[in-house]
Amino acid sequence: MRRRDLLKTCALAAAPAIVKSNPAAIRIEEISHSYEDFHYRAPYKFGGFAVDRVTLLNVNCVVSLPNGRTAKGFGSMTMGNVWSFPSHTLTYDQTLAAMKSLAEKINRVTATYREYGHPIDINCALEPEYLKEATSVPKLCTLVTASPFDAALHDAFGKIHGRNVYQCYGPDLLPNDLSKYLGKAYEGRWLHQFLLQKPQSAIPLYHSVGALDALTPTDFQNPLHDGLPETLADWIPYSGLDHIKIKLNGDDLAWDLERVLGVDLVASKVRPQTTWFYSLDFNERCRNVEYLLDFTRTLKERNPAAFARIQYIEQPTARDLASDRHNEMHAASKLVPVVIDESLTGLDMLLLAREMGYTGLALKACKGQSQALLMAAAGQIHKMFLCVQDLTCPGASFLQSAGLAAHVPGVAGIEGNAREYVPAANKAWEPRFPGVFDVRNGRVAAETITGLGLGAV
Repeated sequence: MRRRDLLKTCALAAAPAIVKSNPAAIRIEEISHSYEDFHYRAPYKFGGFAVDRVTLLNVNCVVSLPNGRTAKGFGSMTMGNVWSFPSHTLTYDQTLAAMKSLAEKINRVTATYREYGHPIDINCALEPEYLKEATSVPKLCTLVTASPFDAALHDAFGKIHGRNVYQCYGPDLLPNDLSKYLGKAYEGRWLHQFLLQKPQSAIPLYHSVGALDALTPTDFQNPLHDGLPETLADWIPYSGLDHIKIKLNGDDLAWDLERVLGVDLVASKVRPQTTWFYSLDFNERCRNVEYLLDFTRTLKERNPAAFARIQYIEQPTARDLASDRHNEMHAASKLVPVVIDESLTGLDMLLLAREMGYTGLALKACKGQSQALLMAAAGQIHKMFLCVQDLTCPGASFLQSAGLAAHVPGVAGIEGNAREYVPAANKAWEPRFPGVFDVRNGRVAAETITGLGLGAV
């Protein structure tokens, strides 16, 4: 089948009315949101921008069953305006204000929805309404802003049924197969078939090296002396790393090559017997696919061992695939898996990416628990490479991200940046989830995230 025949987006497939007779269905009774602000211990540079702060959007809800029983839910997500709403004309404060204004509208729309349903059905019914409210905000930014509202409903749904949320996606509680959400081509397939009922015990941690990050002590002038590592050479033994994510510029071939070679030199010296894995993230900055091909071929010529350690390459060119059709990735994907991140805003983009030669996708809780689960299923059906990224998520948002990574089969690893850049936002969570926020063996201890709902609160 052609992509246009397969394509049935969540918005089109969802019925507006959910069957009230389903005794497992929930209805929203209350919903509210608030904000938390944290400063980074050091700036994190990616995609040409340096980020030094984060605003968390926290959502609380109360839901009920048809029998009148109620439960509370909680969701949290970094607003990530620099990533989801990049702009060379608007300031950081202006894009953040736009997201906050949208959050008010999403709260109002969500509060007025009175149908019973599974959280995935509710999100599918509400997403088109959220997008109608987002007149000046990109779709990706809308998904990020809506994601903690969706998360709160999934959390409450698990709690009201006395289960971890990943035990809530089978036909006993979700009585629709994937065709309702993804189209007829997915008929007869059920969401729970693409999820693990119990979390993987440990997930490889991808430690991010931002474009400003020091590799060795000679790379920086003003040490923080705050008790945490300040160079890659120090982070490697501190966290027992064997997976490194390298942020690249995409517009300076010499710099990008030297950056990867520099990281590889440090990693090889600090842990010479380790089997290393690298991911390379250009954050859409490559002018064209030819740049990427020049980069990979030159790196392979200069250091075959470093090239062999690349597990995948993330979003090398512009996120708007429909306007960038000439930058196909077929040749690049023959060398190493190439995944979409910023481009992945729904099934339509996943299918278009496949046509263009992309072979993988980055799942993110910040695009919504509902969407992440559906894209995880679609990615497995289409035999695509899977990884989980976290948008520098601290606290409950990272627990949601780690839970996602732990329950999707075949995920290569999880990015965990908040421990590097905004550890203050993790402090209250560290004692309750040992090995999740303070990683010492290169693995996130996901087996501790087994509580009711999303398992955070």
